[in-house]
Amino acid sequence: MNSVRAANRRPRRVSRPRPVQQQQQERNNAAAAAAAGDRDDDVPADMVAEESGPGAQNSPYQLRRKTLLPKRTACPTKSSMEGASTSATENFGHRAKRARVSGKSQDLSAPAEQYLQEKLPDEVVLKIFSYLLEQDLCRAACVCKRFSELANDPILWKRLYMEVFEYTRPMMHPEPGKFYQINPEEYEHPNPWKESFQQLYKGAHVKPGFAEHFYSNPARYKGRENMLYYDTIEDALGGVQEAHFDGLIFVHSGIYTDEWIYIESPITMIGAAPGKVADKVIIENTRDSTFVFMEGSEDAYVGYMTIRFNPDDKSAQHHNAHHCLEITVNCSPIIDHCIIRSTCTVGSAVCVSGQGACPTIKHCNISDCENVGLYITDHAQGIYEDNEISNNALAGIWVKNHGNPIIRRNHIHHGRDVGVFTFDHGMGYFESCNIHRNRIAGFEVKAYANPTVVRCEIHHGQTGGIYVHEKGRGQFIENKIYANNFAGVWITSNSDPTIRGNAIFNGNQGGVYIFGDGRGLIEGNDIYGNALAGIQIRTNSCPIVRHNKIHDGQHGGIYVHEKGQGVIEENEVYSNTLAGVWVTTGSTPVLRRNRIHSGKQVGVYFYDNGHGVLEDNDIYNHMYSGVQIRTGSNPKIRRNKIWGGQNGGILVYNSGLGFIEDNEIFDNAMAGVWIKTDSNPTLRRNKIHDGRDGGICIFNGGRGLLEENDIFRNAQAGVLISTNSHPVLRKNRIFDGFAAGIEITNHATATLEGNQIFNNRFGGLFLASGVNVTMKDNKIMNNQDAIEKAVSRGQCLYKISSYTSYPMHDFYRCHTCNTTDRNAICVNCIKKCHQGHDVEFIRHDRFFCDCGAGTLSNPCTLAGEPTHDTDTLYDSAPPIESNTLQHN
Repeated sequence: MNSVRAANRRPRRVSRPRPVQQQQQERNNAAAAAAAGDRDDDVPADMVAEESGPGAQNSPYQLRRKTLLPKRTACPTKSSMEGASTSATENFGHRAKRARVSGKSQDLSAPAEQYLQEKLPDEVVLKIFSYLLEQDLCRAACVCKRFSELANDPILWKRLYMEVFEYTRPMMHPEPGKFYQINPEEYEHPNPWKESFQQLYKGAHVKPGFAEHFYSNPARYKGRENMLYYDTIEDALGGVQEAHFDGLIFVHSGIYTDEWIYIESPITMIGAAPGKVADKVIIENTRDSTFVFMEGSEDAYVGYMTIRFNPDDKSAQHHNAHHCLEITVNCSPIIDHCIIRSTCTVGSAVCVSGQGACPTIKHCNISDCENVGLYITDHAQGIYEDNEISNNALAGIWVKNHGNPIIRRNHIHHGRDVGVFTFDHGMGYFESCNIHRNRIAGFEVKAYANPTVVRCEIHHGQTGGIYVHEKGRGQFIENKIYANNFAGVWITSNSDPTIRGNAIFNGNQGGVYIFGDGRGLIEGNDIYGNALAGIQIRTNSCPIVRHNKIHDGQHGGIYVHEKGQGVIEENEVYSNTLAGVWVTTGSTPVLRRNRIHSGKQVGVYFYDNGHGVLEDNDIYNHMYSGVQIRTGSNPKIRRNKIWGGQNGGILVYNSGLGFIEDNEIFDNAMAGVWIKTDSNPTLRRNKIHDGRDGGICIFNGGRGLLEENDIFRNAQAGVLISTNSHPVLRKNRIFDGFAAGIEITNHATATLEGNQIFNNRFGGLFLASGVNVTMKDNKIMNNQDAIEKAVSRGQCLYKISSYTSYPMHDFYRCHTCNTTDRNAICVNCIKKCHQGHDVEFIRHDRFFCDCGAGTLSNPCTLAGEPTHDTDTLYDSAPPIESNTLQHN
C-alpha cells in the first residue's frame, strides 16, 4: 500500500533558490577569507575581511586585538565558526596566534582602543551590541575580556534567539534526536539562549511569507547564510539534497494544510513558536495521511507540533488506510511532544506497521480521536513513553498480529472503549502506565495475545480492570488494580494468564474472577477490600492460586462454584466478612497448605454438593466454625489444623458428608466436630482435644463413622450422642476428658466397637433412660467416676459440675417447691434439701442440679454459695449455622 502511494504521490517541489546578491556576497566573503590567510585561524573569515578593508590601519577608531588575545566565545554557527568555544571562559581548543600589526598602528589606536574597551559605559556598549546579529556579536566578543562578557549578555541573545526561533524558553538540542525546553533561571549554563542558538543555528525554516523578505534583504541578514527559509514544508523537504543543509527543519507558527509529507531521509522537523509550541504549529491533512515515514527515515525526528487528520468525509472507507502518523517498515523515527488528533471514524490516529517499524513516540498527546489512538501491528515494535492517551472513541492502544512495543509511563484514561486492547497474537511490554476511567476494561487481552504488564495502575474502570478471554495469555506483574466497577481481573474462555505480585483492592465487585474454562496462575497478590469475593472460580475453570493474601473483603475470600476447580495452595485468607473459602454446586478444588483465619463467619464452607480436597491447612480463629459441610457436600478433609473457632471446629449438617481424616482439631469454643440433621461423614485418625466444650457432638438424626480417633482433654463429653442419632464408633480412644467419655441421650442409639475409654473425670460411658446401644469389645477402664463418688459422699452434683457441665445421673422434680419441666434436682438434694417434699423421679440423663445452682425458692443445704444461672439445658448449645448468601 505504501509503495503504491509513494509511487503515485505528486512530485515534491524544488526548494527556493537564493538571490544573486546573496551568492555575490558569499563569493566576496570567501575571497576576503583567502586574503587573510596569515590571520588567526580561529577568527571567522567574514570578520577578517571587515578588519582588513580600506583604511583599517589608519582609522583612530580601529578596534584591534591586543598582542595577547583574550579567551574568546564562539559564534553559534557550526561551520564558519567551527572551532569557537561556547563561553567567555572556554578556549577555542588550541592556543591563539598573535595578531600581526605594526607598532605604529598600536600607538595611534591606543587611546581610542582604551576608551572603547575600558571607559565606555556598559549601557552604551550593550545598546550598540543590540543592533548586531549573532556572528557580529561573536566577533565583538573576541576583542577583549570586557566585550566578551558584555557580548554574552543573556538579554542580547534572548532577543536574537526569539527573532529567529520564536521560542520563549530555550530549546536545547544536545544530541541528534533530543530536544527539550528549559527554564533559563534554573539552567546551569550562564547563557542558555546562546547555547541553544549555537545548537540550532544551521537549519531550514518554514515561515510562510518570510522567505521572500529574507532573500531580498541580504545586507539586513548578513551572516545568516546557514539559515534557509521556505514557504512550505514540501519545499523544505526538497532542500535535503543541498550540501549546506544538515536536515534540521523549523516549522514556524501557522496552520499547514494538505501538504504531502512523505519522509524518506533522516531529517529533523520541529515546531518553532512562542509559548506552548505544539499548540501554535498545526499540520493537517484532509485527504491523505498527514505524515508518512518510509524506509530511509530511520533516524528522522518530528516534534513540538500538532498533527491532525481531518477528512471532509469522516466515514469514507478508503480512509481506513489514512492516519495522522503512518510509520511503515524498516524505519525508526522519533515523534516527540506532538499533539495528535484524528476526526476520522475508520482509521487510527497513529499506525505503526510492518517488520522493522520501530519508532520512539514520547511526550505526545493522542486524544479525542474518533477511532483508535495508537495501533501497532504486523510485527512492528517501538518505544512509547510518557504519552497522554485519552478520550478516544475506540481503544487508546491496539496491539495486534505479533506487534511487540515497549510502552512506559503512559497515561491512558477516559477512553470511550477499552484502554489497551491486545489481540490476535499481539504482545508488548507495558510498564508504569496509569490506566483509568475507561468505559470498558482498562486492559483487554484476547485471541492468543501475550502482553507483559508491569507496575501499572489500572483503576476506576467503568467495567473491569483486566479482561483476558478467548485463549488470551499475558503476564501481569506488580500492578495496582483497584476501584473498578466490575472485577479487578477477569479470566475466561480457555485463557491462561499469569497474575503475580499485584495489589487488587477496593473493587466494586470481586478481586479476580475466573469463569468459563478459564485458567491462569494467580500468585503472590494482595487482594483486599473488595465488595464481592477476593477470588471467584466457576464453570469448569481451573486456575492455580498460591501465595496470595486475600483479606478484609466485604464478602468472602475465595468462592468456588458451578463446577469450579483449581489448585489453591499456600495462601493467607483472613478477616473477610463472610466465609474464608466457599465451595459449592459441584465444585472440586484442591486447597492445600493455606492459612485461613480470623474470619467473621466460617473458615471453609462446603454446601450444595461442594466437594474437593482440603489438606494441610491451618484454619483458626473464626467467629463461626472452622469448617462447615452441608447439603450433599462430600469433601476430603485431611491433615488440617483447625482451632480457635467460636462455634466449633467442624460442623456437618443438613445431609452433609465428607471424609475427615488425620486432622488436629483443638481449642474450639464449642464441640470439635458437630454432626447433625441426617449428616453422615467419616472421621478417621483425627486428634480432637482441648476443646472448651465437647469433643464430638452428634444429634438431630446425625450419623457417621468415627474410627481410630484420639479424643482427649475436652471440657465436656468426649462424644455426645443425642436426639435420634445413630453413629458407629470403632477403635477410638476417648480419654483424659474433664467430663464423661461417651454420653448417649434423647432416644439416640449407637454402635460401639473396640473403643478404649479411660481416665475421664465423670466416668467412661453414660446411657440415658431408654437408650439401647450395640457394644462389642470396648475397654472402659480407669475412669475417675467423680459422679458416683459425689453421690456416695452425699454431695450435690452441682458441686462438681457448676453450670458448665452436665453430669448424667438420676434427676428429680419437687412438686412442693413448684419446680417446672425445665428444672432438675440431684438425688442427694432430694434426700437432704427436699426431704419430706412431694418429689418425682424423672429419668437418668444429663443435667445440672438447680437446687445447688440456687435457682429454686429454697436454698440448697449441700452446696456452697449459690451461683446465678439459667434453666437447666439438656444438650450442649447448638452451633450457629452459616447464613452466608450466594452471590454470583
